[in-house]
Amino acid sequence: MIRPREEAPASRLDALIESGKPGITKMVTITAGVGFLLELLTRSGVSGVDTAHLVKTGVGAIVGTALASAGANALNMWYEADADAKMHRTRGRPIPSGRLTRHQTVKLGLWLSVVGVLLTMLLAGTAAALLCFVCVVSYVFLYTPMKTRSVLNTLLGTIPGALPPMIGAAAASPGFGYQRLFSPVGWSLAALMIIWQIPHFLAIAWLYRDDYARGGHRMLPVVDASGRVTSAVIVTTAVLLIPATCLPVYAGGGLLGLPTLVTAGVTGIVYLALCLRLALRRDDRTAKQVFIASIIHLPVLLMVMVADAAVRALL
Repeated sequence: MIRPREEAPASRLDALIESGKPGITKMVTITAGVGFLLELLTRSGVSGVDTAHLVKTGVGAIVGTALASAGANALNMWYEADADAKMHRTRGRPIPSGRLTRHQTVKLGLWLSVVGVLLTMLLAGTAAALLCFVCVVSYVFLYTPMKTRSVLNTLLGTIPGALPPMIGAAAASPGFGYQRLFSPVGWSLAALMIIWQIPHFLAIAWLYRDDYARGGHRMLPVVDASGRVTSAVIVTTAVLLIPATCLPVYAGGGLLGLPTLVTAGVTGIVYLALCLRLALRRDDRTAKQVFIASIIHLPVLLMVMVADAAVRALL
């Protein structure tokens, strides 16, 4: 049984924050914000907007998603504590390192998840809250247990990763109830996120395949010793990513244009070239380059999208 070490209050707080996986939570929060902003600019522009309502729904969508994401991540750490203790990459996490107990972590995860979903419902509406709830449930009860059972876990894991921009878009959408679930902007961003996540996470799994094997996780690179199937999937999804990054242009009602298309095309082609090189070389160095390129590609594209939409809305 893992027993927590005696920690100073600041160290305990650090452990609680770490259990929410701040890096993942930050990315999830950003994509929820992008979905909110793009939907708002597409539907309403920047004039005639009720500022109080805008702030309320924005806080609900963005802060609620951040809290729910942190909660789901803490529940993931609670569930995977034994596997984490076996892996070099994760054995320093709060539970394996003894800085938090399982009870403390699951309690934190439940509270954050519930508060995040409720805050989203109260401030951003039931449609956004429903998506937030599905995001938590799919991550904790679908993706997490599937990691030790099937290589399809990566595909299933794209579901909670794709929902945050839909949460933001639903919060900013006009209409009532279920109608707010069908934002073209939200769906186009979700499609982009689904495809982007596959080569991104397969590159991580490639780099840490031995560690994942120690933890009992059935990642594709673990069972695909030659790397041929993994690299083929990476290249295929990198090809699909190029049209996927252009989808928001066609869903944005004319508010996204040439800057977004050019950025999507250039970054997509560069990324595809790196993925093709990985397929030819099948080595860790190139897999690391694909991973680094993926974490540059998405933020750059999202920033250009928001800037493109904002400039056009102001003109």
